Amino acid sequence: MIDFTRFDVVFPSDHGDKPYDPAGLRSIETFRKQFNGVLFFDRVLKALELGQAGNAYPPKGESGLRTLHRQICDSKVSSHHKLSVLYYLLLDHDDIRGQRSQLAGALAEESGLPAKYQIFMRGLWSMDRGQFKFALEYLAHPSLPSEFADEIITTLVCHAEDNDYSMALAYYHATQPTLQTSSALELLFGALARTSVTEALYFSRRHPAPGQEQLFRTLVASVLDDAADAVATKGTELVSLPLSGAEEKWLQDVLVAAAGEGKGSKNARLVAQMRQIVTGRDRGGGSAVALNGLGGQKPAKAGRAAGW
Repeated sequence: MIDFTRFDVVFPSDHGDKPYDPAGLRSIETFRKQFNGVLFFDRVLKALELGQAGNAYPPKGESGLRTLHRQICDSKVSSHHKLSVLYYLLLDHDDIRGQRSQLAGALAEESGLPAKYQIFMRGLWSMDRGQFKFALEYLAHPSLPSEFADEIITTLVCHAEDNDYSMALAYYHATQPTLQTSSALELLFGALARTSVTEALYFSRRHPAPGQEQLFRTLVASVLDDAADAVATKGTELVSLPLSGAEEKWLQDVLVAAAGEGKGSKNARLVAQMRQIVTGRDRGGGSAVALNGLGGQKPAKAGRAAGW
């Protein structure tokens, strides 16, 4: 069993490339700025109550690394958690030294660090480097608990390129986490709504009122905010779904509110017309929302807009 409390046993003492030279420090800080000043490794240190170590990453040179190593070893957390933190630091070393370097793997093998800890830390390390595709391969592993799920989904949604939310949704579907914050829920639902109206609707139905109503209103507002060609597609998908009585009322409330602002929303009128056709309410003037009411006249009472 490796004695990980000895610095020279854990970290290389040769004259190879070091990850915490001035260039390495700038690189890590650049990644931190991209993620609003917080890396996932910072969250790990905080979760393990390594407060004194929280401001020590990245360590400044070998002296800073020695200090951080001592703080980790002196902490009261379990050996597995200490080894996980050291494992992450060795991933930094492997990265700068090239593909042949296996320092992190050697530590894990010699210390008996369970595979799930290795997988989790590799995933977080990849997240911190913006390597989201590789991170997802690790973090969606079935052996892992959904730690930092809110932060992972937030990061994947906020850094999605060209409105491609496939990685965020893949992580959610693979792990099925219970989100703890309204901000993460809002971002996830926005990604769902922009990807699949049907999936977003059924997602909203899994939440009790008033959360379900808020999500449904957000879904309708998302459809109305799209460009005309997207509204024709997503609007058709929305109005073709079997809505409950409550959902029908919420839909009409949002459409009335959207059409009653200024000259009125053309998208709201379009969606209202499509819903009337689908439900057969365009015959005999029996529509829940009259077309002339959506055409420019201000309704007597507009429903409130979607909001959180």
